[in-house]
Amino acid sequence: MMIAIAAVLAVIDARYTNDVTTEHEVTDVAVSLAQAPSTRAAVLSDNPSAQLQPVTERIRVQTGMDFIVVMAPDRTRFTHTNPERIGQPFSGTIDRALAGETFTETFTGTLGPSIRAVTPVYDGDRIIALVSAGVTRARIGDQVATQLPKIMGVAAGGLVVAALGSFLLSRRLRRQTLGLAPDELRVMYEHHDAVLHSIHEGLVVFGAGEQAEVVNDEARRLLDLPDGVVLRGDLPVSMRRMSWGAVRDEMHVTNDRILLVNQDVVASQGRALGTVMTIRDHTELRSVLGELDSVRGFAESLRAQAHESANRLHTVITMVELGRYREAVEFATAELRLSQSLIDRMMGAVGDPALAALLLGKVDQAAERNVELTISADTALDATAPLSAREAVTLVGNLIDNAIDAAAASAGAWVEVTVRQSDSDLFWRIADSGPGMSAEAFARAAERGYTTKDDHQGLGLALVHRVVARHGGTIDARREPESAVTVTIPRRSGKDAS
Repeated sequence: MMIAIAAVLAVIDARYTNDVTTEHEVTDVAVSLAQAPSTRAAVLSDNPSAQLQPVTERIRVQTGMDFIVVMAPDRTRFTHTNPERIGQPFSGTIDRALAGETFTETFTGTLGPSIRAVTPVYDGDRIIALVSAGVTRARIGDQVATQLPKIMGVAAGGLVVAALGSFLLSRRLRRQTLGLAPDELRVMYEHHDAVLHSIHEGLVVFGAGEQAEVVNDEARRLLDLPDGVVLRGDLPVSMRRMSWGAVRDEMHVTNDRILLVNQDVVASQGRALGTVMTIRDHTELRSVLGELDSVRGFAESLRAQAHESANRLHTVITMVELGRYREAVEFATAELRLSQSLIDRMMGAVGDPALAALLLGKVDQAAERNVELTISADTALDATAPLSAREAVTLVGNLIDNAIDAAAASAGAWVEVTVRQSDSDLFWRIADSGPGMSAEAFARAAERGYTTKDDHQGLGLALVHRVVARHGGTIDARREPESAVTVTIPRRSGKDAS
């Protein structure tokens, strides 16, 4: 269609060009003849036709004109292509020429429609004659017709090239789109867009560069990503450092959420094209699991206490059977006083019952691993505010678990817990006999935000950092003079302070 339109436009343009060229040619011939001294002399002679007719015919043949007419101001022809019309009146427009103007027009005369020019012949300031030169439309049409084969040839060549290009382009597009037609691509895009907005998992797709190619609504919500273009640098720190390989169920912690991340490599013909990352929110699940771990710890503590109580009861029963009544009473009351003393001291020093129960449970849990866990004498805490009971249990429980793990391999293993408060801060210090962590390793574990079976400190420390950051606190790890982690929380929370 476009080639046909182009061919028609080319024909129209050729005709227009020929018309313009013809106008210039007839004007040049008429003006040249009118300005020739011989023309003026012939017009003033006794027989103008006899002198002008041979000359104008010779010029007409040489210049390709269809007619050249020299006439008197009253339209009487002195010359004409057809000698029989000499002496008859000229049939075209002459008023403008009589006014001294040279002009062109398209007019139907004795030879048919033609493009003609009319110009005056002067003798001094007086117009003594007019000259008209013209070319018929039929001749112009013949000239255009001679150009048609070339135009049609170019159009045919263009048609062949267009058909070949269309075939090659269609073949390439189908290869790129895996043979899908435009309608199929539109339906696929609509489904793809609907799925991206409806799935409840975050989805981030990276190509070879640093800019994400696909980011759905849930990913922006979970990762607090900005609108518009997303770069890898916009992801949380731990996720920026992920490898480009496959990742399975890796935990990452942000300031607000605990995320489970999976990643797969997209490859085609053995070449890696990018990565597809899926993200699920495990914040509530991890909180429930944390509470379950606490309950499991309490259950383990009760089991250990039950086991110890059974041993002590068997000892008392055996003493009674042996008739050692006084020793049996002293043994039983001594153990009871020791246990009750620890409970009374803990409940008096720590006002929050959940935190006090956690510390009591950790004492028995540490004892099972041959680690002596003590509560420092200066421990005193009325309430955990601004931390909630759950946040306090998360913070202290994870730090004590890490300390027990670190100390268990050392000789004379011990852990010491200190909890204090002042008018402005809450102070937590957990020291142990383990080797401790360097500042770099401690920061890396906090940023990493995931855990493995071989190293379960990462998630716990990340959760601790999350609580500390939320309340505008500070956390510090030291190895000298002993391994210790210190946490300070302002009594006014970060939200209140802002």
